[in-house]
Amino acid sequence: MTSRRQFLGAALTLTATACTTGPFMSEHPPIVFVHGNGDSAALWQTTIWRFESNGWPRDRLVAIDLPYPLARAENSKPEPGRTSAAESMAFLRSEVDKVLAATGARQVVLVANSRGGYAVRNYIQNGGGAAKVSHAILGGVPNHGVWNVPGRAPDNEFAGNGPFLQALNAPKNAAGDEVTGPVKWLTLRSDNNDKYAQPLGTWIGDPKLNTGVTYAGPELKGATNVVLPRADHREVSFSPEAFAATYRFITGREPRTVEIVPEDRVLLRGKVTGMGVSSTDPASGNVSNNLPLPGARLEVYAVDAATGQRQGAAVHTQVIGADGSWGPLQAQRGTPYEFVVGAPGYATTHIYRSPFARSSHYVHLRPERIPETDRSGPSLVIMTRPRGYFDPARDRMAFDGQTPPPGALPGAGVSSSRLKPNGPQRAVVAEFNGEKVVGRTWPTANNEVTVLELTY
Repeated sequence: MTSRRQFLGAALTLTATACTTGPFMSEHPPIVFVHGNGDSAALWQTTIWRFESNGWPRDRLVAIDLPYPLARAENSKPEPGRTSAAESMAFLRSEVDKVLAATGARQVVLVANSRGGYAVRNYIQNGGGAAKVSHAILGGVPNHGVWNVPGRAPDNEFAGNGPFLQALNAPKNAAGDEVTGPVKWLTLRSDNNDKYAQPLGTWIGDPKLNTGVTYAGPELKGATNVVLPRADHREVSFSPEAFAATYRFITGREPRTVEIVPEDRVLLRGKVTGMGVSSTDPASGNVSNNLPLPGARLEVYAVDAATGQRQGAAVHTQVIGADGSWGPLQAQRGTPYEFVVGAPGYATTHIYRSPFARSSHYVHLRPERIPETDRSGPSLVIMTRPRGYFDPARDRMAFDGQTPPPGALPGAGVSSSRLKPNGPQRAVVAEFNGEKVVGRTWPTANNEVTVLELTY
């Protein structure tokens, strides 16, 4: 059977000519990575590693954190803890200016996932970015909306027939191009597996809704449009195949490798952030933000790869300061780690990760809150895949021996799974397409929770 990697690789080879933009640049332009709705800079960690593995200087690879990454329900109405399209664009503009000042470059490359592409397009079209951006790469951006239905939330950013997207998509020239020149544009999309480019509204809670959006919704007239077969909404930005297409578009040549080349000396750092309170459900307290969580306490332990047991005392301890930053930690290659984050108002969260192959400034950590519905068991374990989704029809995966993990549904639309293991403390295993993360259960009665976080 042809593997998914082979399938995608063949598709990329077929589109290589279309993606070429000219001779290889003699210098490495700074690249600014823009995350999507509710996400953080941390999702770009593996993409940055792949650029570094191909010789891109680390100081020219910058992922930004929008403080309030969620879109408003209505773009024109202020909403606590959320940003308008204009606010997210203004933040991006400020961050680009910082990168240009720090590097001395004349232009940057912008690489965005999902909602981040809206900020990119808005900045280039309306915020002065056309002179400061050479290339724009948009992965899984719902450029024609998540829905395009008269009367359905027309002031929402994701409404294809709303004023925001209608203005972005208005023809720019006689050819009807939807993109602003002279920037070079690339869109990356799935063939039919992007949860936000679907003809039916299954993944927006309305499975009978005819959305008015097609699988090709992320494409833009006037851009180079590339399809990554079977990829999901996040993989069109964060997968090896998405990296290869992005690298080729920027440089005009194939990357030397799509693998992550290990470093001998691995330094880790990042931020500890919290969660805000939902304006529509204040009791949930689970609105994502990227604000620092000062006063939180972090402990890091090396653990046994087979059992998740700690191998001695903490290798790093820190009380988080006003800027939320933690580190640096000099990590050992091949060693998995447990990150323990505690803060008032949160559960003590034990985050287990695969060994780190390279240094990173984007090891971001966020403690959990345990909902009342999850307090009934002796322990709570969460398996999560931040850079992609679970699809039982496509992926090989198991969670504590259960295949597929609870809640995983065909169609690549679920990225986390929860279990409440019984009995005394023990090892629990998350497996996904060859990656294996092993952690330990911790008692819910002590307000503790386990997170098994997949990296790849």
